[in-house]
Amino acid sequence: MIRNSIKTILSVLIMASVQFAYALESDRKQPIEIEADQGSLDQNNQVTVFSGNVVIKQGSLNIRAGSVRVSRNDKGDQLMSAEGSPVRFGQTLDNGKGTVKGQANKVEYASATGIVKLQGNAKVERGGDKAEGASITYNTRTEVYTVSGSKAAGMKGGKRVTVVIQPVSTK
Repeated sequence: MIRNSIKTILSVLIMASVQFAYALESDRKQPIEIEADQGSLDQNNQVTVFSGNVVIKQGSLNIRAGSVRVSRNDKGDQLMSAEGSPVRFGQTLDNGKGTVKGQANKVEYASATGIVKLQGNAKVERGGDKAEGASITYNTRTEVYTVSGSKAAGMKGGKRVTVVIQPVSTK
């Protein structure tokens, strides 16, 4: 359960960054390292929780969060939630395409729907490309992402969406 939960956490955060490029293939073959102030596994209820300055590393992938919770229902569907001030993640991309990094106050993933939600000051960057807003929702099945400003996300304030896409160089 713990190994599957960690794989889910890593998959979610990688999926959140897939909108820009593919992650370093060799990372998947590396050991997963987790540091936290506390960790617990409730086998009966299928819930794993890490809390207190959580650091997860696998190859070039690194994730930092205040807490990470993964649960599984009777059907085997997993729900993952990471919270922090903010949750931060980064990873090296294949073929020398640089790095991807992102952050949000909360990152959620539901395996049943394939939906990743970055909520609260959400930002994903790769090189000069950037998507930023109150929330970013990414459907891993349709590969469609939506960036929402504060009003559209049902939050207070007038923060709007910012997207920067660099021109494709032809060399």
